[in-house]
Amino acid sequence: MRTLLLTLRFLGTNYHGWQVQENAKSVMEEVQDAVEALLGQRDPVTGCSRTDTGVHAEMFCCTLRTENPISCYRLIAGMNAKLPEDIAVSDCVEVPDDFHPRYDATAKQYRYRIWNGKARNPFWEGRAHYVHPPLDVDRMNENAKDFLGTHDFTSFTNSKEVINDNVRTVRRAEVFREGECIVFLVEADGFLYNMVRIMAGTLLAMETGQREQGSIPAILEARDRKAAGKTAPACGLYLHRVFYEEREDIAWND
Repeated sequence: MRTLLLTLRFLGTNYHGWQVQENAKSVMEEVQDAVEALLGQRDPVTGCSRTDTGVHAEMFCCTLRTENPISCYRLIAGMNAKLPEDIAVSDCVEVPDDFHPRYDATAKQYRYRIWNGKARNPFWEGRAHYVHPPLDVDRMNENAKDFLGTHDFTSFTNSKEVINDNVRTVRRAEVFREGECIVFLVEADGFLYNMVRIMAGTLLAMETGQREQGSIPAILEARDRKAAGKTAPACGLYLHRVFYEEREDIAWND
């Protein structure tokens, strides 16, 4: 039995997240269908995280357990021939059998994209959240710094599940401009349900006057979802990178 680590890119617009669901199309199901079409059997696939409906990924890691001797090079080409155009395999490496794409991840980086042009851009429809009023990127960046460090993020989750620990450590949080697109980058050791989208929504709420400037520390302290801003739309969220810093035994391709 072999364990193959696949790196995927996908646009989530047409999918109800990664996880297989009844009566809803998911990225995982498309990947499983492609595996079955290529290898002749439905070998198990395990993802690095769940994603919400409409969320995108520039680096999503999943493992494929198979006895098929296919080379990684041929698997990439074969999978991409079977997958729909909005999902692609960008890399494949063989990893030790004890590797787990979710539990071995030491951190993830998300990017939330906001189209802040004077008019909506059809090329960004479904791929960024459109906000018309001009945003102060420098001020948003200063506010984002208040997310840094180890905090209880109860105010920044919509989860109705009982979670014993809502403490997460954010090691990067910044806002910058790429042309007329504004990017909120956040990197942490883990994320709660809807956490990044609520963080983005709160930064925007401070720009529109719905929340006070510099109020993130007080919102964190409140440990109350009502204290934070609205959940920003899923279309702007991208899983940008997954880190496996403690797995030095993985021979990543350059």
